[in-house]
Amino acid sequence: MAEVRAEMVANVWKTVVAEGDTVADGDTLVILESMKMEIPVLAENAGAVTRLAVAEGDVVQEGDLIAEIG
Repeated sequence: MAEVRAEMVANVWKTVVAEGDTVADGDTLVILESMKMEIPVLAENAGAVTRLAVAEGDVVQEGDLIAEIG
C-alpha cells in the first residue's frame, strides 16, 4: 500500500480520480491550488486507488494523506 501525502499547505482544486480507479505511475490524482498556482499530485506507483482522503474544496496541510494506492 503506497500513501500519497501533501507536500505543502494548499486547497484541493480538483480531484481527477475516484476510489477504485486504476492508475499508472505518474498519473495525476488531484490538483492542488496554492498562491494561484496549480500543482498536480502524481501517483508514485501503479495500482488501484483504495482510498481518496480529500475532496474538492478541502484544505490540506503538509504531510496530510491525499490517497492510498494498493
